[in-house]
Amino acid sequence: MGATLSEPVTTKDTNAIRNEDYIVGSSCMQGWRLDMEDAHTHILSLPDDKDTSFFGVYDGHGGPKVSQFAGLNLHKRIVQSEKFKSGNIEEGIVDGFIALDEQMLNDEFMKKDTSGSTAVICLIKNNILYTGNSGDSRAVASVNGCAIPLSYDHKPQNADESRRIYEAGGFVEFSRVNGNLALSRALGDFCYKQREDLSPSKQIVTVVPEVTTHKLNKDFEFLIIACDGIWDVMSNQAAVDFVRAKLAEGIPPEEICESMLNHCLSPDSKMEGLGCDNMTLIIVCLLQGDTQEEFIQRVKRPADFTTIEKFDIKPEETEPYIPPEDTNRGSSSPIGQTIRTARELQENLDRFRNSLSNEQDVLECFSAIRDVFGIGINENEDNSPPQVFDVDKEDEKKETKE
Repeated sequence: MGATLSEPVTTKDTNAIRNEDYIVGSSCMQGWRLDMEDAHTHILSLPDDKDTSFFGVYDGHGGPKVSQFAGLNLHKRIVQSEKFKSGNIEEGIVDGFIALDEQMLNDEFMKKDTSGSTAVICLIKNNILYTGNSGDSRAVASVNGCAIPLSYDHKPQNADESRRIYEAGGFVEFSRVNGNLALSRALGDFCYKQREDLSPSKQIVTVVPEVTTHKLNKDFEFLIIACDGIWDVMSNQAAVDFVRAKLAEGIPPEEICESMLNHCLSPDSKMEGLGCDNMTLIIVCLLQGDTQEEFIQRVKRPADFTTIEKFDIKPEETEPYIPPEDTNRGSSSPIGQTIRTARELQENLDRFRNSLSNEQDVLECFSAIRDVFGIGINENEDNSPPQVFDVDKEDEKKETKE
């Protein structure tokens, strides 16, 4: 999770826009993080295509430059692509993401930047909802009160993502790309896109988005587009239930956004990252010819969870990708599992110690328990399995004396 502030920044940047088709609210908050790296966009009618509406959330990492650049430019690259102009919207979205990466590489201000960003966008044209996603921000639709995923998170441990990472020369360790990046698709992050012999879709980290399409009808009530600061805390259905109940009370979506940010914010910074991230949220109410009052009556109806049967929902992956050669570096390897277990043990011990009320309790409980101060790996010359061992501070002192 990284360093956090001593107190969260709870000031919110909140906006509301509407026309005859949409009522939109958005809000973002820095929270416990040292800096605000998110960006978002909501445009009811694009300047280059008046019949198209665009909504996007960009969750930056390593700095805010890529997310901010995306917020200002991604919609332009999409609608200006030749595929989009010719009516192939899905491929136009893909080309737009790739073009944005290329634009940053050719921009004097951006090309040396080392940051990256997720991107999840919802584009509505001719009553068709197109969702493009690269990374682990997420878009969800409420359809008759049922949470329907419009995008799927791109994590390094997912089988298809792992396969591409290994084939491009990378590896997955502790569910991170090369042991570092917690998502497997992103804008920017050019240090993972160095293979000149590979296309953008085959790089260790690819910018290429996954695109889904849905024909809108009156069953579609609203969209929730948010970064993982929200989704790490709330499930898809919990978020839909939260928003729907408040919309049914006539509460404006921008106020609901603020309420959800407060709901997701951790009371302290010791929750293993949950509720401690930057948070950005857009709610798009789909009027579809209804007045605001008629829309409120729609979301007051009881939820119909049989609706999910009408959608082709991508199943959750349960089988990890196993690379052709065991490099003993991945978190699925015996060494990876042992290191992870040791780290989890130390974290659990620390949490338990902190929960004790006084020093005497600590001494009584921990008199027979030794901390795991470090992890070492012995590589054996005879090719026998490497040995994982814990390093004790006393051992370190002895080795130093010798």
